Amino acid sequence: MSTEETAAPTKSTPDDDGMTWWYRWLCKIAGVLGGISCAISGVWNCVTVNPLNIAAGVWMVLNAFVLFLCEVPFCCQFIEFANAVAARADKLKPWQKAFFYCGMAVFPVFLSFSFTTLFGNAIAFATGVLYGLASLGKKGDAVTYARLQHQKQGDEERMTGTTNGAPE
Repeated sequence: MSTEETAAPTKSTPDDDGMTWWYRWLCKIAGVLGGISCAISGVWNCVTVNPLNIAAGVWMVLNAFVLFLCEVPFCCQFIEFANAVAARADKLKPWQKAFFYCGMAVFPVFLSFSFTTLFGNAIAFATGVLYGLASLGKKGDAVTYARLQHQKQGDEERMTGTTNGAPE
C-alpha cells in the first residue's frame, strides 16, 4: 500500500457531525421549504402601507435568500460567492445552524406579529429546530444504558459496603 492510501482514512470529513444521510436531507428539504414559505410570505407582507410590515417582509425575503444560499447553493449558481458561502455554512456545527436559523425566523415575528409573518417563518424555524435536535446527538441503545445502570448500582454497593441489601 502506498502512503496516500494509508493517509486517506485518517482525513476528517465535514460530515462527521453525527447526522445520518436521511436526516441531513430532511434538514435540507426543510430549509428549501422554509425558504419558499419565507419568500412567498415576505412578498405578500410587503404589499401594505405599514412600515413594520414592509420591514418584516423584506427581512423574510432575505431569510429566504440565506436559506437557499446555505442549503441549496445550486439554486444561486449565478452568484459568484454562493459556493464559498455554502462551503462555510456546511462547516458550521448543527447547533450553530440551529441558532442562526431560529434567530433569523423569529426576528420578523417580533417586528410585525401577524398571521403572515408567523406562518411564513414557521418552516424556517422548524429547520432550525431540526438542526438543534441533530446537535443533541444520537439516542443511546438499551444495552449500553443497562450496562451503565448495573455499573452504577455496583459502585453504590461498594460505597455502602452492602451486597443484595444485606451488610457484609
